[in-house]
Amino acid sequence: MSTLAGRSIAALRSEHDNLATLVPTLSADQLTGPSGASAWTIADVLSHLGSGAEITLAGFRAAVGEAEAPGPDFNQSVWDRWNAASPQDQATGSVASNEALVAALESVPEDRHDDLRVRTFLPEPVSFASFAALRLSEVAQHTWDVRAGLDPAATVASGSAEVLAEHLTGGLGFLLGFIGKPKEAGEPAVVEISGTPYRIVIDDSVRLTAEALPATATFTGSLEAALRLLYGRLTPEHTAADIEVTGNITLDELRAVFPGF
Repeated sequence: MSTLAGRSIAALRSEHDNLATLVPTLSADQLTGPSGASAWTIADVLSHLGSGAEITLAGFRAAVGEAEAPGPDFNQSVWDRWNAASPQDQATGSVASNEALVAALESVPEDRHDDLRVRTFLPEPVSFASFAALRLSEVAQHTWDVRAGLDPAATVASGSAEVLAEHLTGGLGFLLGFIGKPKEAGEPAVVEISGTPYRIVIDDSVRLTAEALPATATFTGSLEAALRLLYGRLTPEHTAADIEVTGNITLDELRAVFPGF
């Protein structure tokens, strides 16, 4: 698909299919072992993805007129049910729940991609592209959490990184306002991401931009590594040896600016 929404959904499909292939191969010990998210096991991450997919799908169906809006206790009831499930059921249920959501998004005709608006937790409805990207933002990072629990050298899928970077310079830019801690930087900085058109801007706030602003520092590494930095997942144990930052800000300072979630 050529629309931004279509490319976002295609990235979601790819993430889902890859995870659906991986999950059945995981042992009980792996499911209850650590993930890339410090406080969660791999099963915890899969439960989070599965419950999130169920809640997102319910809201989406309401937004497009296919169902009534969920009640005020709906989210908590979903979380309680998923939290009570066994690690194996969390894993298998996550695959089924994510498949249902991705299939629902794929069913929207391309000629509706640009005009469809969807209500979320935000004050105003968002574009269909932003709605899909909000889910991709969760899925890409938490899928990395699963993979990083098995392989410290795991990376975010390049296709997801490319789509998310495009969104973060546009309709999803507000996410960096939630994530970023600009006061952790010693001074304002414009960090170019080598080999890409993108720059991380840190002043009174933080943002990602494709504007050709004069750079004060350079992040040498892949776009996916830079995205993991923004989401707090470029920790020392998950940083390749060839990644470096030069200029008026250090990699450790950037990690403090983007502590993650």
